[in-house]
Amino acid sequence: MTVDPRAFRNALGLFPTGVAIVTTLAADGERIGATVSSFNSVSLDPPLILFSIANNAKAHNVWAAAQHYAVNILAESQSELSNRFARAMTDKWDGVKAATGAHDVPVFPDASACFECESYAKHDGGDHLLLIGRVVSYTTTASSNPRPLLFYRGRYRELDPDLSIDTPSGVDYLVHGW
Repeated sequence: MTVDPRAFRNALGLFPTGVAIVTTLAADGERIGATVSSFNSVSLDPPLILFSIANNAKAHNVWAAAQHYAVNILAESQSELSNRFARAMTDKWDGVKAATGAHDVPVFPDASACFECESYAKHDGGDHLLLIGRVVSYTTTASSNPRPLLFYRGRYRELDPDLSIDTPSGVDYLVHGW
């Protein structure tokens, strides 16, 4: 079967995802950041998460060597920040409010959640590098009603706060495979 890359990408776009910015430090101290929607949990014990970086990304070699990084889960109000870090440009950090997390990795204090990680494993993922991180600390927003930045069919979307679908108790265990 021949797979048309555009049609395949469109089919993948039918799966809504959250949006995150991953951050690390290069060996020379330069702050590195990239917007990703390829993020997911891997394990509770040990606490592992995963994201991927394109092999043709400008900072691919930095990510391949990174021993520590952070995954910042974006809120609905952070689409501009997402756009900034989605582009290969030199001034991504100009005027951006960031704090310093563990191992001096930059973190975004206004993110819905931030997972600070140490490198656990790296794997070839075709045209991407898969990075599995062991979570060493995490923070979550103080907001009582955080609203995630969502990506679906190539565009940012928002949750309908009035739409509630009945979820049977205990199904969360089955959905997550935990």
